[in-house]
Amino acid sequence: MVLYPNKLPESERVCSGICTGVKGIAFAALVAAVVSSLASMVNSITTIFTMDIYKEYFAGKDVPEKRLVNVGRCFGFFSLVLAVLIAPALAGLEQAFQFIQEFTGFISPGALAIFVMGFFWKRAEMKGALVAAAGTFVFSLVLMLFFPEISFIDRMAYVFILCVLLIVVFGLLSGKKTDERAIILEPGLFATTWTFKLLSGVILAILGVIYYVFW
Repeated sequence: MVLYPNKLPESERVCSGICTGVKGIAFAALVAAVVSSLASMVNSITTIFTMDIYKEYFAGKDVPEKRLVNVGRCFGFFSLVLAVLIAPALAGLEQAFQFIQEFTGFISPGALAIFVMGFFWKRAEMKGALVAAAGTFVFSLVLMLFFPEISFIDRMAYVFILCVLLIVVFGLLSGKKTDERAIILEPGLFATTWTFKLLSGVILAILGVIYYVFW
């Protein structure tokens, strides 16, 4: 006997409604994450092209702001069209998200190393940052080609450590005790409440357990 939705028992109809609602929330969260990521990426790529390439090498420093905005919009549209054309090539991937994260990991470890060392180590200098920015791609590529058994998350950690070492070596070789452009950190700059510290510790512990169990 086939039971139609309106003839199902009350408990089953409630469960069905809850499951549908949860799926809707999950889908809405997924769409919001995709749109947010897409917006930030388009904003970043248009800003880099407009301010660091077009203005610096083609238009000159006196270019009107309106032209920069129009150039940024055109390049953003071109980037989206290019992404649409490339997207079908990723259809055969088992996990597209992992693919994106893996190749994002070619850049993010070096960027994190530059940020952390530039913020917290006063002897960090420009040459070390530039070498780390180039080294993050080289190290990632070497580890991926010659040590494919290393997962991409572990590889990012190793590349981060190598980039930090590069910055330290170049900072020590420069012979400077403190770079004149070093950021001055005030004592209360990173002050947080005990609640924040406790919840941060709980989140880190949960992430550690998830990483240990599922990786």
